[in-house]
Amino acid sequence: MLTLSAKLKSSSMAAIALAAIAVTPVKAEDITLWTLNFDNNAANVALKKVASDFEAANPGTHIEIVQRAVDEHKTALRVAAGSNRGPDIYFSWAGLGLGGEYVKAGLSLPLDKYYTEYKWNDELLPSAAAFADLYPGGKHGTPFTFKGEAVYYNKKLFQQAGITEEPKTYDELLAAADKLKAAGIPGFTFGGTVNWHVMRLMDVILETKCGADKHDQLKLMKLDWSKEPCATDAFTEFAKWTKDYTLQPFMGIDNKQSYSLFTAGRAAMMLEGDWLVGQLSGSGANLDDYGIFPFPTNTNRLYGFAEYNYISTKTKNPDMAAKFIDYFLSTKVQQDLVGQISSISVNKNVQYTNQKPLEAEWLDIFKTYSKIYMNGDQAFPLDVTTEYFRVINDVASGSIEPTEAAKQMQAFIAGRT
Repeated sequence: MLTLSAKLKSSSMAAIALAAIAVTPVKAEDITLWTLNFDNNAANVALKKVASDFEAANPGTHIEIVQRAVDEHKTALRVAAGSNRGPDIYFSWAGLGLGGEYVKAGLSLPLDKYYTEYKWNDELLPSAAAFADLYPGGKHGTPFTFKGEAVYYNKKLFQQAGITEEPKTYDELLAAADKLKAAGIPGFTFGGTVNWHVMRLMDVILETKCGADKHDQLKLMKLDWSKEPCATDAFTEFAKWTKDYTLQPFMGIDNKQSYSLFTAGRAAMMLEGDWLVGQLSGSGANLDDYGIFPFPTNTNRLYGFAEYNYISTKTKNPDMAAKFIDYFLSTKVQQDLVGQISSISVNKNVQYTNQKPLEAEWLDIFKTYSKIYMNGDQAFPLDVTTEYFRVINDVASGSIEPTEAAKQMQAFIAGRT
């Protein structure tokens, strides 16, 4: 039997427990977002403000943002894909290679009904939204940012070589490159020690030589590289560019050195992303000295890549997750975010003021293209990307003949299945 003091103590503890239950608030509708710890701290601050503003507009909801470094983030997603727990929303790159890894693993929830419910296609830039349709089994993910890549050129060097108009076709680009070569001016500069930098040249040449459908099928590894003539043609053309039209020895410099040589007027063109406008401006360059044009592949597709937010199949509240994404994509929020997360919004209704001329050109480009093709390192799985880099570098350095490059790519692909 309990003593009187024990009974009193027991009653007191029970009362405290009951009181605690009584004052405990109803559990909030928690949404967890896994994303990167971005190098641009303005993006980190802006994302947290979006979350707190959403919470204020939706009482009882809490958005928990978990940020990690790139490799840690990828590892966490792979673990989540193989478990019964994970985030409600997660960041990844779009494309069949990186984003597609988690779609294939079953971590991404198809969003077709939310695209219809919230009419996202009415708000999104077509070029940014196009990545959602790359995956089998419905729409996956929504744009976080979209990065276009095009040719920046030095107007004075073009004038010096007698080039009076921006090339609009691949033949016109070759003619311009020949004029530059005759004038003693390298056509392009690339950072060859950075695998992904010189990869861009191979990507755009594949698009040019193979056309949209065959290029996609090669990157999907559904066509045999060794049997598809356009693949060998592309490597042959790539070798010609690296020999005749690029700043030598580009294989010994990185992308930062390549940029410095471009701004110093040592080469006429650079294949870079829309972010280069801010880089040029920040370094004190006169933006009036430069122009841009999409690499003319004759396929009417824009080269670029996207960062996406995906709703996880592990979420217990997909409707609230979609509501948060809709809030993030809304014109009002995206208008407030201009210049913080990206210079160009993924929302086509955002208005821009005090734009630099090159930023205005980029906006026109984004509004013009509704189809895209992506960087090889985002289209391929990681192991194939590594082999793609190796083959490209060996062709550029002259270690293998272009006719062997496609065979080596296919041999690696066949050996992994």
